[in-house]
Amino acid sequence: MQAATLIRQLKQACLALYDEREAEQIALLTAAHLVGLDDHIAPLRVDPMRDWPIDEQRVARYAKRLSEGEPMQYILGQTDFYGRVFTVDHRVLIPRPETEELVDRIRRTERSARRLLDVGTGSGCIAISLALELPEAQVSAIDISPDALAVARHNAEQLGARVDFRQADALLGLEKAFDGEQFDLIVSNPPYVPDSDRQTMHRNVLEHEPALALFVPDEDPLRFYRAIAEAGQLLLREGGRLYFEIYHALADEMIRLVEGLGYQQAVIHCDLQDKPRILCGQKSTR
Repeated sequence: MQAATLIRQLKQACLALYDEREAEQIALLTAAHLVGLDDHIAPLRVDPMRDWPIDEQRVARYAKRLSEGEPMQYILGQTDFYGRVFTVDHRVLIPRPETEELVDRIRRTERSARRLLDVGTGSGCIAISLALELPEAQVSAIDISPDALAVARHNAEQLGARVDFRQADALLGLEKAFDGEQFDLIVSNPPYVPDSDRQTMHRNVLEHEPALALFVPDEDPLRFYRAIAEAGQLLLREGGRLYFEIYHALADEMIRLVEGLGYQQAVIHCDLQDKPRILCGQKSTR
């Protein structure tokens, strides 16, 4: 099949759900994967008339799944995150670029941290990336979902990262999972999208990504942040740091929350889209 034909077929499958530019990008990346180029799309652009040996039935299956709104990352079974390839499927949320910014900020500013905890690890992208970027640190991670932990453990093994994964519920006494242990840093990208925002979200998210990892009740959208920050007062050493990826519309409420729980130097950093996205606070040193 010619590259141009392959891309055109995949793009056509996407156009009902995505704009022209995004459909083109999805088609190119999917085509590159199908012909064995991973995410190297240049050969497809340079020589669009080249014939590639490819199973046309497989192309049709991929096109059908794209047309039904299934995220490309689930179809390919992988996604790039902070320069590495992570396995993803319907058991875990697809890592977002904003979360890469969270990892990057910690990598740049917390190089002396020796014990790190990632709460709600999902695919393991935060914990594994930090374990590899900060090799002298001991990294632990929890998630309530055994299915998500299975994906995270697989990713850690594939990428050669040492992470202590445990099953625990962040809302039910997180500190019980680490009785007596203390950390220099706790990081979390918990569920934070209010239920009322479902109606504005893309169907590829609503119909395919795990709701458990996305949504919180409208009446208590900060429930995970509150529980983790409260546990942090027991789990963090004095002067330890708390990092959250946050919902941009609740930035002011987040500052009030962590300051009300006794954290100092609370500050919010904007992401590359200039939206409030990363909160950092420090446990009091008394």
